[in-house]
Amino acid sequence: MSRKLTFGYLYDFRNPPQWSRPWADLYAELLDVISWTEEAGFDGAWVPEHHLADDGYMPSPLVALSAIAARTKRMKIGSGIALAPLYHPLRFAEDCAVLDIFSGGRLEIGIAIGYRRRETAAFGVDFTKRGRIFDEWLQIVTRLWAGETVDFQGRHYTLNGAKVMPPAPRGRIPLHIGGFTAAAMERVARYGDGYIGTEEVCGQYVETLRDQGKDVGQAKVRITALFLAVAQDPERAMEELAPYYHHVNNVYGDWFVEDQALGVAEGLKPMALDEFKTSGALQIITPEAAIALFKSMQDRMPLDHVMMMMPPGLPAARFIDYAQVFANEVMPAFR
Repeated sequence: MSRKLTFGYLYDFRNPPQWSRPWADLYAELLDVISWTEEAGFDGAWVPEHHLADDGYMPSPLVALSAIAARTKRMKIGSGIALAPLYHPLRFAEDCAVLDIFSGGRLEIGIAIGYRRRETAAFGVDFTKRGRIFDEWLQIVTRLWAGETVDFQGRHYTLNGAKVMPPAPRGRIPLHIGGFTAAAMERVARYGDGYIGTEEVCGQYVETLRDQGKDVGQAKVRITALFLAVAQDPERAMEELAPYYHHVNNVYGDWFVEDQALGVAEGLKPMALDEFKTSGALQIITPEAAIALFKSMQDRMPLDHVMMMMPPGLPAARFIDYAQVFANEVMPAFR
């Protein structure tokens, strides 16, 4: 029997112009969907963060997560990912502690430095210094969550007598750090409870843990499988789902080209819909193939959780139909 593996969905709360709806209606429907996924047995709801997006990509994940916390009881919730250099570390640590209280200790944070120069510029943050900012940020936040009163004098932050009160119910809030570079893996190994990102760099994460003398048996990997769906009839599903995933592909592709972001542009580029359908960027597989895929991933890495995506614009009823197939046909194999 395979060891336990959990699954959840990422919700970016976008409202693409071609499927535009009133924002309040969209948000309310997404909260209903997330509540349904908990009832169906999924174990996570994750909210990413971006700014200045024409389709309204969620800019405020902690606020969205507070609404999700109120509508759920069991599943883990968290950012996937939040952009650390855009937050003051004390304010972020406090907000997360309060959110962890509201959620009954279910909050888990995914965090990274971001890759869009326009976003850091809008916040008055130097794009070229965001890695060094993140290093200081991690030192401060992890000490605050450990219950320390923090005095800190760095190049980017100065804090005197900083303390989080009330504290998070469990003390430290689980922290999963993303990235693609050797420096990112150093941060994960030093400060994180696990890695969040793509399969390609998981081996590097495990090796970095070993180099630092950490217990690799405690390693945890969360994979963001954004372009993966499961269906009984993949060919038919491709015709229905491709337009929604195509929008996501092209927006990300434009962003990656925009700043020549290293390590994240491979395989994601703007393309026509027909090309997208045949490119292999979107994987739609049967439940049997999904079980085989996830078991092989477990053999290759310390896989803990898989984050799929509810593509923006897809009607809720159609998403639920596909998610139900996954819940019924795939998840039982990993319990």
